[in-house]
Amino acid sequence: MSMRAAISRRPHAARVALALGLVYIVWGSTYLAISVTVETIPPLLSAGVRFMTAGAILYAFAIRRTPRGERPTAIQWRSAAIVGAALLLGGNGGVVIAESWGVPSGITALLVGTVPLWMALISWAALRERIPKVAIAGLLAGFAGVAILAKPSGDFPLAGSLLIVLAAFIWSCGSVYAQRAPLPSRPFLTTAMEMLAGGAAQVIAGLLRGEAAGVDVTAFSSRSLIAFFYLIFIGSLVGYTAYIWALHNTRISLVSTYAYVNPVIAVILGSAILSEPFTTLDLVAGSVIVGSVALIVGAKRTAAAQGSPADAPPPTDEALESSTTHE
Repeated sequence: MSMRAAISRRPHAARVALALGLVYIVWGSTYLAISVTVETIPPLLSAGVRFMTAGAILYAFAIRRTPRGERPTAIQWRSAAIVGAALLLGGNGGVVIAESWGVPSGITALLVGTVPLWMALISWAALRERIPKVAIAGLLAGFAGVAILAKPSGDFPLAGSLLIVLAAFIWSCGSVYAQRAPLPSRPFLTTAMEMLAGGAAQVIAGLLRGEAAGVDVTAFSSRSLIAFFYLIFIGSLVGYTAYIWALHNTRISLVSTYAYVNPVIAVILGSAILSEPFTTLDLVAGSVIVGSVALIVGAKRTAAAQGSPADAPPPTDEALESSTTHE
């Protein structure tokens, strides 16, 4: 490789590193931001307004760059509503409620990290594929880690941990559905539609839950408001833009490493900023979960490299974006 070629590659490598760094840190910090937001702001209403605001901004950006012949159809809006409801109401909604119950942000991130396990299990069950032995070991280890991590605590109820596990399952169902659902081919447009629909579902659920009854805007703390706006503009917009850019400019296997890094970032931030307790047993359980995810991903990658007939075609951009575990 010539010196000129090497130099020309450096800016690209630097941009990739920056994009991945943003995904790692920004998405890893959203669990902390959620925990601070729900201290004084209702969980589902705050999440719904967050995603509807971010979705409106992203939709305005995306629709201007979409030719009239590719504008979303009624069927695509229906699919986006289904995916958005699963990911944001069922997935993110469970997370924000659990954190409002006192589940630490670090524990939340580790439990949400089971999404790849659920996705693998659901995909294999739906397609009736043969599960590699390594993947079976990963699934068993991962759910054993969940059983340890979801133990009852004097600081938060067992129901909170179980709700997060359920949220991860619902998020995974929505992600698997998104892989074959009729959605626009433009990633930003698809995500904007899902944010708008899912955010609206969260607001409706929050109203039905009675969250608006005791809302007192003057009681919202400054740090909750700062965290709320951080989630909108940094967590949803900056983090997602960096993720999409990275998907189009580097290997998917490299981008997917955020699934291992985000829980670590969340645990560190939760312990450092909120003084969240994190025991040795939590560390062991969390390490088992992260390791099991690595086994699952490795097994699927090996099967793909060997041309296994059980492997589905590579996921589209909208499927990839819908399978992310960020909250």
